[in-house]
Amino acid sequence: MKIRLLALVLAVLSLTGCASLLEREYSVAEPHSSKFWESGAAGTLRAETRQDIVNDLLLLIGQHTEKAAIRLYNFEDDLMVSDVLDQAIVEVRQDTAMGAYAVEFITATMTHTQRAYYEIQVQISYRRTAEQIQAVANATSPEAVYSLLRAAIDEEKPELAIRVGYWGQEGRARVESAVAQLREEAGLTDEDSPWLIDYYPADGPVGLLEFILQPTEEQVEAWLAEEMGGLTEEAPENPLLPEGQ
Repeated sequence: MKIRLLALVLAVLSLTGCASLLEREYSVAEPHSSKFWESGAAGTLRAETRQDIVNDLLLLIGQHTEKAAIRLYNFEDDLMVSDVLDQAIVEVRQDTAMGAYAVEFITATMTHTQRAYYEIQVQISYRRTAEQIQAVANATSPEAVYSLLRAAIDEEKPELAIRVGYWGQEGRARVESAVAQLREEAGLTDEDSPWLIDYYPADGPVGLLEFILQPTEEQVEAWLAEEMGGLTEEAPENPLLPEGQ
């Protein structure tokens, strides 16, 4: 029953999140870029737009930073600061691959106001460790997933996260094909060796894949409860696993 439930969840996920209402671009922020770090204020970031705030937060997440200060310039008043911060935090947490994968929640508190800027204290709570974030592999396209998964199996890694640079059309189908081929080659069955697979973000274009290759029973149960709210009905065969298994 448990494995068939897992099959249903993965089947549902394969039908969702294929398009997004908004196209977004995120710049790559280097740790010491003058565009993001405030001159003369150690450990303090700066931002002049909502997109700058988003990029600042992604920079902090990439470094698994829990607390940081951000100085906001060109904001008219407290209300504007509050609205833009809320928008940026929601976007990072829900609409970016790394934010959806790594972050539990983000809070921001205004701690200081100067004539030229507002200073905000940001606190980030993580659902992934710094080691997990640093271990995220990079792939140019879904076709590279096979090689990375093959290496993870050979090295007996318990999990693998892959950031995909270009998803393209039929990306999920290509991932499913790679998973099915690998499991068939390795002789894995869903009864003995289930895999948990998550797509981040859950809605919109996928940017990161997570494979739990050696899940515990507790992980399977928690994953099912999170993805489907404790669904208990039987399901059709899992399209991400080899046919007939």
